[in-house]
Amino acid sequence: MNAPSPVIDPRAQSALRRLEWQLRRRSVQTLLGGAHRSVFRGRGMEFDQVVRYAYGDDIRDIDWNVTARLGDLYRKVFVEERELTVFAVVSDDPALQFGSGATSKREVLLQLAALVLMLAVVNRERAGLLHQTPVSQSLHTPTRCRARLLSTLAELFAAEAPDPALAQPFRASPLLTGPVPQGALVVWFGEIPPEPPPPEWAAFRRRHPVIGVRVEDPWERAPPASGGFTAFDPAAGRLAWVETTPASRAAHAAWRTAREEIWRAWWPNPLDRLVVDAGADPLAALVGFLRARRAGAAHGAP
Repeated sequence: MNAPSPVIDPRAQSALRRLEWQLRRRSVQTLLGGAHRSVFRGRGMEFDQVVRYAYGDDIRDIDWNVTARLGDLYRKVFVEERELTVFAVVSDDPALQFGSGATSKREVLLQLAALVLMLAVVNRERAGLLHQTPVSQSLHTPTRCRARLLSTLAELFAAEAPDPALAQPFRASPLLTGPVPQGALVVWFGEIPPEPPPPEWAAFRRRHPVIGVRVEDPWERAPPASGGFTAFDPAAGRLAWVETTPASRAAHAAWRTAREEIWRAWWPNPLDRLVVDAGADPLAALVGFLRARRAGAAHGAP
């Protein structure tokens, strides 16, 4: 007897259909740069073999030594060209529910995760997902199947946001100890980690290229204008009076500096970290980031 199909939230389905429509409408296929070229990594990561050059292949991969020896064009093939897994880790921190505008950081972050995984499948790459919360985690093994991916993303979108009362004890680390597919490109979506990376982080990054993605609210960049106002405190579940003073502005500046230092310690390479404004277009931000990565790879950036 077959197990019953899971009931999918219609609102989650509708949100995913809109994202998929945007992905196709914006013609992001132009970012792919070839049938077997990863839109996320840019250049190949590990040499595998030499094959005959075909029209449309990247001329930068031509092996001139083999070409001169055999009298015909040959190019290098990299491991990532045969199979790339894009593994998204969504660290569903309760603090992501903050939002000074109409959209919370969590809503934007989920959209970004969905777009990355959809783009991976469009590019014929395998897409997997690990959804972490303060009380549980849900692992979805990598797939190239569009229908299966959409079901996974619908489950992610329909998941209840964590209780804000749990905000303090939960800050997940990008250094994963669970089952990450061998050689997978890890894209981490979450808050800034609470402390600098441990020594093991360098070894993890050698095994898995890691991109860090976070969403920033305008109030995180700069506090509101001077004066007092009322805001809702989700952790306490009540309204609170917030007053901006010179002292609070100084404290905010120090807090922001410390956070940015930690963020850059985890991802020293600017091409490996993406910060998206809570009010920005997630797809436009992602496209700009991927273009910058490809341009950086083409110019030999680390």
